[in-house]
Amino acid sequence: MLLARDTMGLSLDALRSHRLRTALTVLGLTMGVATLITVVTIVQGANVYVETKIANLGADVFQMARTPFAVTDYEIILKALRYKRIHMEDYDFVRSACPDCKVMGASGSVTTRANHLTEELTDVNMNGQTASMAEIEARTIEMGRYFTEIEDQRSVRVAVIGATLRDKFFPEQDPVGQKFRLGSEEFTVIGLYERGGSVLGQDSDNFVVVPLNTFLQLKGSRYSLTINVKVPNDPKGFERAQDQARLALRARRHIRPTQDEDFFIGTKDSYIQLWQQISGAFFAVFILVSSISALVGGIVIMNVMLVSVTERTKEIGIRRAMGATGRDILKQFLTESVLQCMVGGFCGITLGFLCAEALNRFTSFPASVQAGVAVLGMVLSSAIGLFFGIYPASRAARLDPVEALRAE
Repeated sequence: MLLARDTMGLSLDALRSHRLRTALTVLGLTMGVATLITVVTIVQGANVYVETKIANLGADVFQMARTPFAVTDYEIILKALRYKRIHMEDYDFVRSACPDCKVMGASGSVTTRANHLTEELTDVNMNGQTASMAEIEARTIEMGRYFTEIEDQRSVRVAVIGATLRDKFFPEQDPVGQKFRLGSEEFTVIGLYERGGSVLGQDSDNFVVVPLNTFLQLKGSRYSLTINVKVPNDPKGFERAQDQARLALRARRHIRPTQDEDFFIGTKDSYIQLWQQISGAFFAVFILVSSISALVGGIVIMNVMLVSVTERTKEIGIRRAMGATGRDILKQFLTESVLQCMVGGFCGITLGFLCAEALNRFTSFPASVQAGVAVLGMVLSSAIGLFFGIYPASRAARLDPVEALRAE
């Protein structure tokens, strides 16, 4: 029986003697593994993005609104648009009736335009918030400050802006203290939010936050508010707060026990669950389709190994005549198959990570490069080498030595 190092040496010699064929085989598997690795990194990046950006709520925050936060049924949305709007009076009532709601805030949103001198931005998301929202929101102020309760009560024209407004209006200067216009009203910048970036073509920094009373003074009561509640470091209190807030708003709206609610409660988990529902089947199909590339690479290796067995029939016969067993022949051909796959897997992992990094740098697609993916790639490539190498190797091992020696 041959030692492992002898089997490895014979396999490497065989691969080196057919370098072009080996290179083409490795290339096929490299493309398959690279495709799969790229897809997996994009899937992981999308999941991370949803958790940190779309679900931009802490685990201790819930929201109440007129329309659903996470739903895929358009009929539910159309029905919700006929519900009563949530006004400041509703917010005040819930706040007084919810003792476990530690921190409460209200917010509203509308799309408008902003301009400064000759520059203009359209589709700016104008958010009106109570001063208490500074304790609830996860976004960080990079420069300046948030507005105060007094500024909110007096409907002062102050604003905390996103990075897009800063880049457009004040690219070479400190934005704090500068003035710009939202619609027809002039506002003073008092703070700048940390850049959030964009993904999938959506700019998350094209927004401005103003005091809620200023927002209501400009936009009136045509817009429904969102009630935001934070209950830090108390999971049981978080559940009680949701029950208390729900009962308070039902009582405020005179909803009977047998009637459905005309408002919705959303948490971070509800966003994540919706994303999993939408993306689960899609990503499964996506990964399955990309796996076909790796499968094709495995089929190529099996075909090449079968050709190699046919070409080396006489060599196999000589080795059997010199005392090599069928197990020795089997191990040699399996080793050749696995070596090609491991080299292809390593190259595919490297190429896949480079593609993922390029996506992160030059496009809006998210990609999360993690070490576990590299392990997955190597395991996958090794498994392909073993699976698709078994038949050619066993065929070589079963060759009759006498017949093999007669081969031309």
